[in-house]
Amino acid sequence: MKSVKNISLSDVQAVYSGPEGRLWELIMGEQIHIGGFTSSMDLAEKASIGAGIKGVDFCCCNGAGMRFLVRFRDVAQMHGVDATEKVVEQGRHRCEQEGLSDKIKFILADVCDSGLKDASADFVWGEDSWCYVVDKEKLISEAVRIVKPAGVIAFTDWIEGNVGLTRQEVERFLAFMKFPNIQDLDGYSDLLAANSCQVIAAEDTGRFAQYVDLYLNMLNMQLTYDALKIVGFDSELMQLMGAEMTFMQELVHAGKIAQGLFVARRKK
Repeated sequence: MKSVKNISLSDVQAVYSGPEGRLWELIMGEQIHIGGFTSSMDLAEKASIGAGIKGVDFCCCNGAGMRFLVRFRDVAQMHGVDATEKVVEQGRHRCEQEGLSDKIKFILADVCDSGLKDASADFVWGEDSWCYVVDKEKLISEAVRIVKPAGVIAFTDWIEGNVGLTRQEVERFLAFMKFPNIQDLDGYSDLLAANSCQVIAAEDTGRFAQYVDLYLNMLNMQLTYDALKIVGFDSELMQLMGAEMTFMQELVHAGKIAQGLFVARRKK
C-alpha cells in the first residue's frame, strides 16, 4: 500500500460537502463509482447477494448502492454508514422520495467505528469508496466484525494497478483525489485473509479505462457549462481540475491504477 501524509477524513468530508462532490455526481450519476449499474450488478452476482437478506454499506455516500440492492436484488434491509453529514441527509431525502425509507437506514459515523452490533449483517458492501479510509486494516476488521459467520464482504475500490505508481505519481494522484493511501489486489486480499476470511474473488475489473474516457468526453463535449456552474464559473479552477483528470486518465491507460473487485466470506 502506498500513502501520503496530511490527508484525513476531514478532507474527504469537505469534498463531499462541496462543489467537488457535486461535480463527481454530475459526470458519474447518483452511483458515484466506475461502471454504475453494470458494476453494481456484477459485484452483486459474484457475491450472490439476493432476496431477503440484510446488509451494511460502508461509505455509502447518498445511498444509491443501497437503493440498487433493495430494488434490483430484493435485499430486505440495508444500513448505510458514512461520516459526511451532507450526503447522509441527501441520502435520507432521496430514500424518502423513492418510498424506500422503511428498508434503508443511514448512520452518521466513521466506518472504522460504526457502532453496529457484532455479527448483525448477512453482508457488507462497498463501491469505489474505501480508498478514502485512512486505516484499511481497521476498516476490514470492522466489516468482518459486523458480518455473520459465513457472511460475505463484497466491494470494489480504486487500487494500484499491476504496473505500479512512482512516488511522484502517488503524491500527485492521491492529493487530487483526497485518498490518504491506495491498496492493491494483494494488499486487500492479505487483509481479508488475516481477518479470518476466505477470499473468493480478487480481480481487476478491466473497466476503468473506458469509463474515465467517457467522463472526460462528457465534461469536454456536453457538460462544460454545468461543470463550470458548479465551480462558480471559475475557468482557471476548471482547467486545473481538467488537467488532473487527464493525468488520472493517463495513469489508468498505463495500468497504474485500476478498479479492483473483491468478494470474501467470513469463516465460521
